[in-house]
Amino acid sequence: MEELKSKLLYAPKNGYASLTAEQRAEMESYCKRYAAFMDACKTEREATAWAVETAKANGFQEMKPGMAVKPGDKVYFNNRNKSILLAVIGSESLENGANICAAHVDSPRMDVKPNPLYEDAEIAYFKTHYYGGIKKYQWATVPLAIHGVVYRKDGTVVTVTIGEDDTDPVLYVSDLLIHLSADQMQKTAAKVIEGEQLNVILGTEPLADTESDAVKLHVMKLLNEKYGIIEEDFLSAELTVVPAGRCREVGLDRSLLGAYGHDDRVCAYAEIEPLLTMGTPKHTAVCILADKEEIGSVGVSGMQSQAFEYFMEMLCDTQGVKLSRCFANSFCLSADVSNAFDPNFPEVSDRRNNCKLNYGVAICKYTGSRGKSGASDASAEAMGHVRTTLDNAGVLWQTATLGKVDQGGGGTVAAYMANRNIVTVDAGVPVISMHAPIEVVSKLDCYMTMLACKAIYLA
Repeated sequence: MEELKSKLLYAPKNGYASLTAEQRAEMESYCKRYAAFMDACKTEREATAWAVETAKANGFQEMKPGMAVKPGDKVYFNNRNKSILLAVIGSESLENGANICAAHVDSPRMDVKPNPLYEDAEIAYFKTHYYGGIKKYQWATVPLAIHGVVYRKDGTVVTVTIGEDDTDPVLYVSDLLIHLSADQMQKTAAKVIEGEQLNVILGTEPLADTESDAVKLHVMKLLNEKYGIIEEDFLSAELTVVPAGRCREVGLDRSLLGAYGHDDRVCAYAEIEPLLTMGTPKHTAVCILADKEEIGSVGVSGMQSQAFEYFMEMLCDTQGVKLSRCFANSFCLSADVSNAFDPNFPEVSDRRNNCKLNYGVAICKYTGSRGKSGASDASAEAMGHVRTTLDNAGVLWQTATLGKVDQGGGGTVAAYMANRNIVTVDAGVPVISMHAPIEVVSKLDCYMTMLACKAIYLA
């Protein structure tokens, strides 16, 4: 009977049960590189700049219209410094399709408003507008940093980073003290902190001999001295407020990683690392690091834009291949995170179908909400392709769904890739506390997701 159970029943096991000493060492090394990437890249702009620099160092060249390429060539397309597409040209024609991995490098955050600086009760603040789905109360009383660029009046662009160096000050959003919170504590979680209360404290010291807005003027003076900006320059700025601090190991056994923005840079890094040192694959391997996924993949740098078509058309033109035929024969792994089962909140998950920490990369047939709305819902053939590919490569994997039916839901870029007539399946790293200022992932799952992307590229 035990032999029959082993043969017929599905019984996934914790990945550590089969992890070899060599794999463990590789996993730890990989996660150190990933943590360094996370420390350097807290915005999509920073992730794109990192990817361009790293790609160049590994032999990639910028792809331009009319440029000739041959099997084994490595090329990239920088989409306005906000997203990037990379490819390693395969030995087979693009008429037979490409193997694509698509992730996003934007994360939930607070964006500084166009006219943000004001003073109230002799405290200087920045006004913000939150980006993506967040629990607003989680962003109060935590150390914050500001990242971004300012396009100055003279036409020059300056990069701003405050709050990450150990000698930097951090920023802060206040909350109400518990002693005076009787009314606040009666509010729903959605109303405990309102969007217009996400005002970031910048300073309290007034500038001497100033009659009005003395603190605001002092803050502006400091920014002018360091970055050469004036208040009007905020109108053409892109400044983002994110949690301050580095990616850290979590747990006494150091098996987890805690950081801001695992969703979805944990999958973005898993996509790009195996591509950097790849030889000539059978099918052209394409890596997409997209922007704007957290607000619907809209805009010129989002996955709904024509930037992907533009890049792929340049590649197809070098081989005289129709873009539509390439898409029809391509496969895409939409590499995005899933919610890991959290025993602190078991009521929102279907235990039989939710992914778990340390069981490997999570394959998600469909996302969406309210009857799979917004999902691409991969076919049996597509799921079978991923299953066979990962099994043949020795990659540990599990299945995933986004919580119980009618509990909530979400989406990825999968639907937009599938709309292009590209067979697409969602897969990624299970995450605890998704969209919180600090999210948690398993080292083992990070490592297996990288191996999964590698296997898909080489399929």
